[in-house]
Amino acid sequence: MASKPKIAVIIGSTRPTRFGDKPAQWMLKQAQARDDMDVEVVDLRDHPLPFFHEVASNAWAPSQDPEAVRWQQTVGRYDGYIFVVAEYNRSITGALKNALDQAYTEWNRKPFTAIAYGSTGGSRALEHLRGIGVELQMVSTHAAVHIGGSDFFAVFPMGGNKPIEDIEANLLPSAKTALDELVWWAKATMAAKASEA
Repeated sequence: MASKPKIAVIIGSTRPTRFGDKPAQWMLKQAQARDDMDVEVVDLRDHPLPFFHEVASNAWAPSQDPEAVRWQQTVGRYDGYIFVVAEYNRSITGALKNALDQAYTEWNRKPFTAIAYGSTGGSRALEHLRGIGVELQMVSTHAAVHIGGSDFFAVFPMGGNKPIEDIEANLLPSAKTALDELVWWAKATMAAKASEA
């Protein structure tokens, strides 16, 4: 297969004071340093989605809202995803859940990984994201990047606000494994879809 997987880094928080830009840019840099994928940032702030109010999932009926259709077209262009996952009250953000709900067929049979953050490394939010991903017929990597505990408070703006490079030695091994797995699954699902065409 000649084409490299096209991967989106999706920033899953829209708060004005969000922390997500810092891990998103760091993860983008890790992915861009490789030669086995093409990667871009997709920011939910650029997609002012209404709360899901279609008659049904777009698996069953075409969406009517132009922003929902634009969102579906955006995520449909990618072969895999890296979600930037903030943990809010033991789960993902409402903005990310709504964005996931606004598409269905575009997510199907595509892999994802994540860089998650919070006091427990965003682990509870990522667990919820993986359950949602299964329902959307996505493939989750086993590995993910977690920024938690003292590392999180060292780089978080209301903590030490240090550059993420100060803690990256703790993140690089899991980032490499997560990206390796993402590319493997992206190539596998791309090949499987091509054989069905």
